[in-house]
Amino acid sequence: MLTLDQNAGLQKRLGFIGLGYMGSRIAKRLLNAGYPLIVFNRDRAKAEALRAEGAEVAADLGELTSAADVIFSCLADEKAVKEVYLNPGGVLDYIRQGTIAVDMSTVEPDTAQQLSLAGRKRAIDVLDVAISGSTPAAESGTLTLFAGGDRRVFEAIAPILPAISKQSFYMGPSGSGLAMKLVVNTLLGVGMQAIAEALALGTGLGIQHDLLCETLGKTAVIAPAHVGKLVNAKADDYPPQFPVRLMHKDFGLITSKAAELGIAMPATAEAAKMNALEAAADLEEDFSAVVRLMQRKANNTRAKLTATS
Repeated sequence: MLTLDQNAGLQKRLGFIGLGYMGSRIAKRLLNAGYPLIVFNRDRAKAEALRAEGAEVAADLGELTSAADVIFSCLADEKAVKEVYLNPGGVLDYIRQGTIAVDMSTVEPDTAQQLSLAGRKRAIDVLDVAISGSTPAAESGTLTLFAGGDRRVFEAIAPILPAISKQSFYMGPSGSGLAMKLVVNTLLGVGMQAIAEALALGTGLGIQHDLLCETLGKTAVIAPAHVGKLVNAKADDYPPQFPVRLMHKDFGLITSKAAELGIAMPATAEAAKMNALEAAADLEEDFSAVVRLMQRKANNTRAKLTATS
């Protein structure tokens, strides 16, 4: 396990596994900050795209793991995290003692605890460092991060984090970073549903759509994370800064954990239902496309009322 005196003079070579929407952007930020970086992705083309930026491309997980002092991962779901870390031939089969693993995937807090325990058996420290922010924040290095695990290990990697984030918070033991991510994404998802309903109400009351979006975006009731979504809504264009399929996954984690804890979350449940309808369309759009869904539902209802009157 890493100790404080060990990390005082450590020259860190970084590894990065998982180069999707967020991972590719975070990896590029690390490269631009001057860190030596070795990358791996199952779709090798995504890894090769970073070679031109100065990254070394690993042929497999074993090559990456044996070469890196700190390994970051940003993977799609529970299945991918467990395959990469726990399956035979995964990270924990090759990782050297004293290496730090930093998983940035959004999964169950219990999964983070499982990884941490498996790492400890191999004298490896594993942190869960959850991401708050969409692709523009990843590109600009202004993400917010929530960390769970050993505080000393978090402090050891803290000097790296300003390259990818504007702020980072230590939240507590393993799983705490992911727990905070679920709290934050509850507000993100429910807030977007509330905005979608408010826009449908506003247009129903006769306010011109563009003016409604512009004005609402300048009020105190819109959170910073939602301001850009109103720009999308105004244009009726929803580029996947945070794809609806990922919000759908997160809603599933939130609602299942709430059910396990016996916590009533009626607003969240309804927002999750609307998100699921949007996700069922299987379009690679941003989760804010729920605005269009709610407008269509409102239009359909008005048409039925008009037909029966």
